[in-house]
Amino acid sequence: MTAEIKTVLVTGGAGYVGSVLVPKLLNAGYSVKVIDLYIYGENVLDAVKDHPGLEQIKGDLRDRALLEKIMPGCDAVIHLACISNDPSFELNPDLGKSINYDAFISLVEVAKANKVKRFIYASSSSVYGIKETENVTEDLPLQPLTDYSKYKALCEEVLLSQREPGFVTLVLRPATVCGYSPRLRLDLTVNILTNHAVNNNKIKVFGGEQKRPNIHIEDMTDLYIKCLQLPDEKIDGKIFNAGYENYKVKEIANMVRNVVGEDVEIVTTPTDDNRSYHVSSDKIKEEIGFVPQHTIEEAVEDLLKAFNKGLIPDSMTDINYYNIKTMQEIELK
Repeated sequence: MTAEIKTVLVTGGAGYVGSVLVPKLLNAGYSVKVIDLYIYGENVLDAVKDHPGLEQIKGDLRDRALLEKIMPGCDAVIHLACISNDPSFELNPDLGKSINYDAFISLVEVAKANKVKRFIYASSSSVYGIKETENVTEDLPLQPLTDYSKYKALCEEVLLSQREPGFVTLVLRPATVCGYSPRLRLDLTVNILTNHAVNNNKIKVFGGEQKRPNIHIEDMTDLYIKCLQLPDEKIDGKIFNAGYENYKVKEIANMVRNVVGEDVEIVTTPTDDNRSYHVSSDKIKEEIGFVPQHTIEEAVEDLLKAFNKGLIPDSMTDINYYNIKTMQEIELK
């Protein structure tokens, strides 16, 4: 039996993925509570700010009393909030641990105590580390290389250990998300290359043979909604990779050039960073029928349209597009 889900708490709902997901959830008929620090701007959800089904809470995930105040009435949690990416985490590892790991333990405990029925966790495909095998599947051992990915893996363990009848858990390991969002990130492979192609007419590729799995932001957000609607037994206790096809960085650069313009120059330089990631998304296709509907080229097209409409001003200099630069500027404690 699958419990009805009416109200969803989205942690990090004003982030890169959250700001695309939240309007979709409202559109699908869910009531949504967002908890976020809003460090990248307080207006990213302005398009839906007056929606009667939306409650925005500016607050810190580490504030357990706040979690206990806002959790009652929530049927599901989609946990997106974290100090995102390795460099941002490494700026202040203690801060990163407190938000990405310690706060997660409290969040799961409070959710469970308040009879939340379904908890969906955004982990990361980086938990695998570097594998030689061509298709990295969910049953391979985790070998996280950084503190960021180590705590992602530890949170998976925490969540799965709390699973019990009535508390359905799902771990998603997304590839790198790409495409346009109201809270745009320009520090992700496809988005970086597109920004440079549009504004510098030049793409710098370091190495180029490394593989980078990506997934369009529209597909990723559609997947979260699908996972709210599936029967319990389809997702309970499951771990799924979620990605599109795996491409080499130089192949992605060529896709970007094909969309932006043939006059874009691609400059390749050697690199010591030959980390190559390639994940298999066969299991999620076989078990829940999820197949991405959007391509990397479409992500580039969406970004190009946004640039042309003037929606991405000061893309080379505004720190809000770059997590590491924003983290360096603000004083999170």
